[in-house]
Amino acid sequence: MAPDSKQVLKTLNPNKVWVPVIIGIVAVIAIFYFDPDLSVDKIKLIFNAAPVPLLLAFLVILARDLGYMYRIRTLTNNELTWKGSIYTILLWEFASAVTPSVVGGTAVAVFILMKEGIHLGKSLAYVMLTAILDNLFFVIAAPFAILFIGDHIFPEVMDTETFLGRSLKAVFFTSYSMIAVYTLIMSLALLYRPRVFKWLLLKVSTIGFLRKWRHAANEYGDQVIDASKQIRGKDVGYWTKVILSTIFVWSARYLMLNFLIEAYTFGLSFFDHFVIFGKNLILWITMLFSPTPGSSLTAEYFFKIFYKDVLGDYTAASLLSWRMMSYYPYLFLGLFILPRWIRRVFFKGRKR
Repeated sequence: MAPDSKQVLKTLNPNKVWVPVIIGIVAVIAIFYFDPDLSVDKIKLIFNAAPVPLLLAFLVILARDLGYMYRIRTLTNNELTWKGSIYTILLWEFASAVTPSVVGGTAVAVFILMKEGIHLGKSLAYVMLTAILDNLFFVIAAPFAILFIGDHIFPEVMDTETFLGRSLKAVFFTSYSMIAVYTLIMSLALLYRPRVFKWLLLKVSTIGFLRKWRHAANEYGDQVIDASKQIRGKDVGYWTKVILSTIFVWSARYLMLNFLIEAYTFGLSFFDHFVIFGKNLILWITMLFSPTPGSSLTAEYFFKIFYKDVLGDYTAASLLSWRMMSYYPYLFLGLFILPRWIRRVFFKGRKR
């Protein structure tokens, strides 16, 4: 069952940009209002960033996006052109920015790949494999970060913080467990036993209140079987390139914040950077189940909790810089390229 075009285009509606923007502005205002130590002068410290680390942060973002484009092109065995890869990654980021993190842009990604000339089975296979690889990075990296950093990786939350803040570890371990279980199931389904997965879906859908989804379960099971066929037989070189590119893009995503914080703190030790990287990993996993578009409000709230002890007076400035560099550009890039992509694939045909 192909993604519904109207529903996908509704998700990509440019008017949705203003929802996360407004939520983000409200979040910053709320942080400003409820923090007695915050002032306008501290927000103005955004202009005090050291230029070299700030430039490196921008370059890391660019390298990450190029890595994403290389990975999606490699995943598709170069069926996707470089131009198609650019459109796919930027629109995928745009979809993730305007939908809740818990929803993500999976259906949108499948739809984009299909409109770029890749049939449904392959599109679904590539998007599922991307999700599995991304989740595996979190599942494997997080325990190592906790093992080597220890309690430093979780911020000390004072009693004056909210219940959500005091329950940060519970939020993280709940998110981590759900990601690990989902990744295990989908890995087995896609790479090992797709027919068993379909059989289990059909068995579960015989339960009374789930019977209305039996037809959908059957169709999804067939899609996973088809997607699994597309992945089988890939050589070692294919897996090496997609795994290494996954490690690269997620490491780059986190290192961007390391350079940004370095721009405001001047002279952190190697261990400090390791802690910042590990905290970013934990922060990201916590944000994955945010109910807001692009984790707006959730991201701002947890950033303050995780990094206030490192940044001090520069917390607000760093927070604003972080979101302006890693989130809002994709909203406005999406606004810019979406009409061009629609004309390209719907009206003028695909241009190579």
